[in-house]
Amino acid sequence: MVSDFYGLLSDNALGMKRSAIRELLKLTRDPEIISFAGGLPAPETFPVDQLKEVMDWVMTHEAQLALQYGPTEGDMLLRELIVKNYSAFGYEITPDNVLITTASQQGLDLLAKLMCNRGDKIIVGKPTYLGGLGAFNSYGPEMIGVSLDEHGMNAAELEKALADLKKNGERAKFIYVIPDFQNPTGITMPDERRRRIIELAYEYDTLIVEDSPYHELRFEGEHQTPLYALDNNGQVITLGTFSKIFCPGFRIGWVIADPQILDKFIVAKQQVDLCTAPFNQRIAARFIERGYLGTKIKEIIEIYRVKRDTMLQAFEEYMPEGVHWTRPEGGLFLFITLPEYMDSEALAKEAIKEKVAFVPGNVFFHDNSNRHTMRINFSFASKDKNLEGVKRLANVIRKAMKK
Repeated sequence: MVSDFYGLLSDNALGMKRSAIRELLKLTRDPEIISFAGGLPAPETFPVDQLKEVMDWVMTHEAQLALQYGPTEGDMLLRELIVKNYSAFGYEITPDNVLITTASQQGLDLLAKLMCNRGDKIIVGKPTYLGGLGAFNSYGPEMIGVSLDEHGMNAAELEKALADLKKNGERAKFIYVIPDFQNPTGITMPDERRRRIIELAYEYDTLIVEDSPYHELRFEGEHQTPLYALDNNGQVITLGTFSKIFCPGFRIGWVIADPQILDKFIVAKQQVDLCTAPFNQRIAARFIERGYLGTKIKEIIEIYRVKRDTMLQAFEEYMPEGVHWTRPEGGLFLFITLPEYMDSEALAKEAIKEKVAFVPGNVFFHDNSNRHTMRINFSFASKDKNLEGVKRLANVIRKAMKK
């Protein structure tokens, strides 16, 4: 080994941090622990039998295509099917607007690689997706946090942040938002707020990155219009994935953008992995083509609705006074706010002792603030374990309040 390995590392590598969630998941392998920590889909939703059927067909009829290198842009059939799906939500796109990625996390990394020099300004929610913060942090931009209210990113606070940058002769490279069932809060941004954020992006000449892995997982209420469908100026980039509506093991995501923007993503991806696994793409395409995905999404919604309702009911029954939580209309998460004197990182260690796990909320804040919050996943554990887990968690919180 060299004498000073860390002295050889790049600035980008030194800026990388371990995922707090991935590290925490190592502690939850104990089958006795009820985990609310990961953003994991329920294993019972995985379409095992249908995938066996589709894989057999592809290997019989299209093996030479599926097992060969593919174009960086992605499988054409899959891109066409993604275009068809998004047209139902108001997108006016063609396959030229779609790049297949190795899950949406690669899209976040490519975005940061393309857009962020050290010291550049980007705007993120307070809180926001930990994987986004990690991808951005590696490239050294200065993250400006904008608080969330009950309707998502606070538009007045966003306007002030953009105006302050302009006064200093600067501008944000992009505004990063998760408009539907936001990770970690579960909040959905209404159309009026979306339109206002687009207006601000136009006024201050910046891009919007719409990270939308949960859009189709709505349990109640009306679908809100995607920001991309509201944009008339090519300033919105949408990131999507099959991880939450199909199965995460396929690692298939996509970027939707104006072709001029997408071209740079394609060039960047060529330097990273040449192409996302063609085998996985072809299986996914044939799976969708047979109508299986639409049916599967409906099944997932019903399963997750019951789990969410069970958890919310348990919160009402068992959580001590002074604890507050969001009530998501879909997605996988809700967010808990504790009394300000409490520290959720310390609480997480006590919770593990009581065989229940969650993610401390401060890791979702770019400045590590709001240590009295926590993210809870309701999709992975069974209905009964969600109930029992809330009981355990409520007891941990109650004990901490008495100290």
